[in-house]
Amino acid sequence: MSEQFPAEADTSGSRTGTGAPAASDLHALTAGPDGPIMLHDTHFVEQMAHFDRERVPERVVHAKGSGAFGVLEVTGDVSAYTKAALFQPGTKTDMLARFSTVAGELGSPDTWRDPRGFALKFYTSEGNYDLVGNNTPIFFIRDAMKFPHFIRSQKRRGASGLRDNQMQWDFWSQNPESAHQVTYLMGDRGIPRSYRHMNGYGSHTYLWINASGEKHWVKYHFHSDQGVEGLTGEQALQVAGEDADAHRRDLFDAIEAGDFPSWTLKVQVIPFEEGFNYRMNIFDVTKTVSHKDYPLIEVGRMTLNKNPDNFFAQIEQAAFEPSALVPGIGFSPDRMLLGRVFSYADTHRHRIGANYLQLPVNRPRTKGHSYSYDGPMAYDVPGPETAMMAPNTEGTPFSTFEGVTEESFRVDGDLVHRAQTIRSAEDDDFSQPGVLVREVFDDAQRERFVETVVGHLKGGVSGDVLQRAFQYWKNVDAEIGRRIEEAYGKDEGGDNPGGMADDAAERLTTAERETETQAAH
Repeated sequence: MSEQFPAEADTSGSRTGTGAPAASDLHALTAGPDGPIMLHDTHFVEQMAHFDRERVPERVVHAKGSGAFGVLEVTGDVSAYTKAALFQPGTKTDMLARFSTVAGELGSPDTWRDPRGFALKFYTSEGNYDLVGNNTPIFFIRDAMKFPHFIRSQKRRGASGLRDNQMQWDFWSQNPESAHQVTYLMGDRGIPRSYRHMNGYGSHTYLWINASGEKHWVKYHFHSDQGVEGLTGEQALQVAGEDADAHRRDLFDAIEAGDFPSWTLKVQVIPFEEGFNYRMNIFDVTKTVSHKDYPLIEVGRMTLNKNPDNFFAQIEQAAFEPSALVPGIGFSPDRMLLGRVFSYADTHRHRIGANYLQLPVNRPRTKGHSYSYDGPMAYDVPGPETAMMAPNTEGTPFSTFEGVTEESFRVDGDLVHRAQTIRSAEDDDFSQPGVLVREVFDDAQRERFVETVVGHLKGGVSGDVLQRAFQYWKNVDAEIGRRIEEAYGKDEGGDNPGGMADDAAERLTTAERETETQAAH
């Protein structure tokens, strides 16, 4: 609708929201130079009323973040696994990426010890495809029912308004499935050097369908072409004090200077039936799948090459949702994924409004008709000949498919409230974090890991929760648990050097170790 505006800007002054010339942006209308402001100064009233509503509610999680636009270029050939247009050989797809911390509020520092969100929106020829992941291949919990409880444990106490390590460990120690993610979090990748220097993962398992209808399970891995680097705890604390927006600034400045960050996209592809019978539950987001069993297949490269023109309009109002799928891609039985399918889109309806998909940053590039009408801030205007319902005889198209959807997966059993079945001795909560500690970490990393955990426990964890935390780490690895308990007893300091919010443990991330287990992370 840009044709309604003049080609050249009006330099004579500003205008009101209704398009009329504004009398003054410097002085309100008053009764004499020293008198009170007049309520009928409509420009002043409009400016103040809009200012009062200038912000939308911040995200409950992933509130503090940054983002940029770019392109995904497919350089490999995975057409045998998916018919999705954006993954066909040679395809280039415009996209948007948003990176964020999880627990921090809008004003929190970028360098808290916390996972980072890695949310991607692809403007494909078949509609928007959103991939909502993290910079870790796993997550703290496997059942979405626990998600509100987990997030509240990472937020602030109702009485004090302060974050509380006791509350965090109370949750973690009673939910042992968290051990893999907490081990990762307390390790050398717990604080990325920047958004450019971290990997991204789809984390969940998704379904791919090819042109013949054959199905495979898939896991996404975005490997940073800049390398994976981290901050020491002391560095992170210093950076937070000097520049709370360090990661946001780094990403913006790099792109502004033409130093475009990129990530190589690779996938693990698992045959459909094998996925149900594999020794690990591939639909459990607290687990990784062996690269030895299912090696990485290169798909292409994601490059971020354009900063937003307006941060609020294009990043703060960007709405990512795993419910945004395209033909050739489907869901899996992953409980966390299916819970997020509802929650993310519902959050946007509350935070931005029912018509959030009509905003330019969220609008798909495809043309077609939707039977969602009206609501607050409706921008799309259906023509007078458009039918309001389906079916109709007025010529407005509607969909009529019946039968089994091509993205379906097997579902059976009674309706139950129950934990997932453990498939093998390796499919428990502690085996994979134990491997991470013993086989991926070297001696120096293990030493820093112990210091970080002890520092976090020293930040107010006590009583039964402290004892459960010691046992938690002994279950991960008996030796590392013993060292943590012993170091805690020797440490007479009362500071919180390894805390999530004020981490000062000495740690330094080096290049990724070339081992099978490291590859899984």
